[in-house]
Amino acid sequence: MTEARTSNQEFSREIDRLGIVVTLATVAALLVCWLAEWQLGFLLAGGTMIAIVIWQACDPFAEAAQWIGNSLNIPGSVRGATLDAIASSMPELFSGVFFVVVAVAAADPNQLSEAGAEGYGATIATCAGSAVYNMILIPATVALVVSFCRPAKPFVEVGDDVLARDGVWFLVCQMLLITFLYEPRMQWWHAFVFLGLYLVYLLQLARDTRVHRSNLADQTDELAEDDKEEVPTHANCLFGLFQVPIGMFSAWVIIAVATVIAAIACYFLVAITRDTADLLGVPTFFVAVILAAAVSSVPDTFLSIGAAMRGDDSGAISNAFGSNIFDICVCLSIPLLVNSYLVGWQPVDLVQDGKPIPGLVGLRVLLWVLTAVTLGILWHRRQLGRGKALILVVLYLIFVGYAVVGSITS
Repeated sequence: MTEARTSNQEFSREIDRLGIVVTLATVAALLVCWLAEWQLGFLLAGGTMIAIVIWQACDPFAEAAQWIGNSLNIPGSVRGATLDAIASSMPELFSGVFFVVVAVAAADPNQLSEAGAEGYGATIATCAGSAVYNMILIPATVALVVSFCRPAKPFVEVGDDVLARDGVWFLVCQMLLITFLYEPRMQWWHAFVFLGLYLVYLLQLARDTRVHRSNLADQTDELAEDDKEEVPTHANCLFGLFQVPIGMFSAWVIIAVATVIAAIACYFLVAITRDTADLLGVPTFFVAVILAAAVSSVPDTFLSIGAAMRGDDSGAISNAFGSNIFDICVCLSIPLLVNSYLVGWQPVDLVQDGKPIPGLVGLRVLLWVLTAVTLGILWHRRQLGRGKALILVVLYLIFVGYAVVGSITS
């Protein structure tokens, strides 16, 4: 266990060093694009910088949340679906709210409903795109990293409990989302359906935790001690250059500061997404489904990689599924309620001139197909190696191709 912990710490330091190099390169790219007056390059480099800021904000948030969960004796599975999910899904939540608020604030008072529909359409694109990213690219990235950095076990094991619980719940949430997207409009009460579904999911997590604790009670103290996870005592900030001791007060301060930083970063992410769409002359939907979704999913990626390098393969996969469930049930619900309030509780129209908003039809079909194929790949032998990871990468490239083609033909 000590060797595994040391190896994971060294891997974390390597990631931090790589992050510093990428940050410096991004700053240089921003400067070059600004001097060359290359607006698109400047916007894309800005998106990369925002991804780095979000990553560095969510890392200490996750460590502080883990410490609080352990101190308050919150079970790991429940903490993963609540505190950890919030830590990695803050960007999607804030981005969704800002897409709605910015769109409505800039609209003519007589066109609030249309502006709200545009803003919430970008929210759907961000959360759905993030769900595809989490479902496909995170397991693929984790498997590729493990295949090169963990030679003793160069593949990811996918636990039956992960697929049977988190995988099935994700599938149910995904099907409900697709069903709502086939309706001509979304109502405010749809948000409470999603939130109610998430509450039921939490209740199942609590039940599973009670069963797990009961089983642990029947084991020896030594086995129970081995089952305990390593709890961080310090929060790594700014690529590990600063370490903040974690206590009950400092943990909540870390969470508050990280939340504010992530919120500010997401505001600029929304601005960059809208500016990029205007520059390219395409609907915001198509830029959000790739750019905003990928940038907001950076924390999930590093959390899953870290879990796998600690030997927690199931945690690496379940984090991706848990984040998706949170994205669909919470990160779509809160912006929907905010939008409904701002436009006088009018429904969000999912059709324009009698047709679905651009990109929505293809997204509905791809969500069905990609979900089925990905779950099938994970279910096969319950292992994810380099070969399957490359197949998943190809699937994500198909998704990116859909966004590119859709933006050109819209």
